[in-house]
Amino acid sequence: MRTKSGNDVLEFSLEFFHTSRSHGRNLLMKALILAGGKGLRLRPLTDDRPKPLVNLNERPIAEWQIDWLRKETSLEKVVFLCGYKWERLREHFGSSYKGVAVDYCVEETPLGTGGAIKAGLAYLGNPNENVIVTNGDVVTDMPLKSMIASHESAATQPTVTMLLVPYKSRFGIVHIDKLKVVRKFEEKPEFPDVWINGGVYVINTQKILKHLPEKGDIERETFPKLVQYAEIVSYPYYGFWNLIDSIKDLKEVEQELKEMQAEASEQV
Repeated sequence: MRTKSGNDVLEFSLEFFHTSRSHGRNLLMKALILAGGKGLRLRPLTDDRPKPLVNLNERPIAEWQIDWLRKETSLEKVVFLCGYKWERLREHFGSSYKGVAVDYCVEETPLGTGGAIKAGLAYLGNPNENVIVTNGDVVTDMPLKSMIASHESAATQPTVTMLLVPYKSRFGIVHIDKLKVVRKFEEKPEFPDVWINGGVYVINTQKILKHLPEKGDIERETFPKLVQYAEIVSYPYYGFWNLIDSIKDLKEVEQELKEMQAEASEQV
């Protein structure tokens, strides 16, 4: 686990993700949060609410996300791309959260991630600017300002900058020798040279629109097309990142956050 200094403590009720990073200018940004899924693997917690409202250490996942976005950018507006139990999101956040405008782009039938993003951009009026897109079940302290700066300064002028994180096995692995004798057990190792999609993107809205489906997933319908033209660049990150997709994930992240809080408190 990465050690954090006293300056790395957030203003959240559980204070972790604050950083003293400065990049010299304010970035007025809009963000789309993908929140349309039913969160089946988080049942019964999602029986009466969408996944972003599942509590992570007594606060909804979506609050963690928006607070992170606020810390990393001059956040102007968040739009939830939602469907299942979306009214609960509106009941919780209303039209604003901590000074950030909040709105809801509601799909009547599931559109997939690509269709939802296309609808969300249309809801924003297809702005001629970069937009942040994040999955609604990701919690991270990734330096988003740096990722945005990387996207804007890239010589290739990419359509998408994609967060990449090291692959971490969900299972323990067993090491054997040439004689098939078991030599070592390793619990859920991380593979630093194997990368997975971290579910956070900075997108050039004007360039991506023609590649987005009316209905379908961006991972299957859009990204393979963009790869052919070298239109996706990566932002690799080794720090704190978690996907909350099951009760087991939730409990593990809650414990990790408590440990991070304890470490931060000791160093203040």
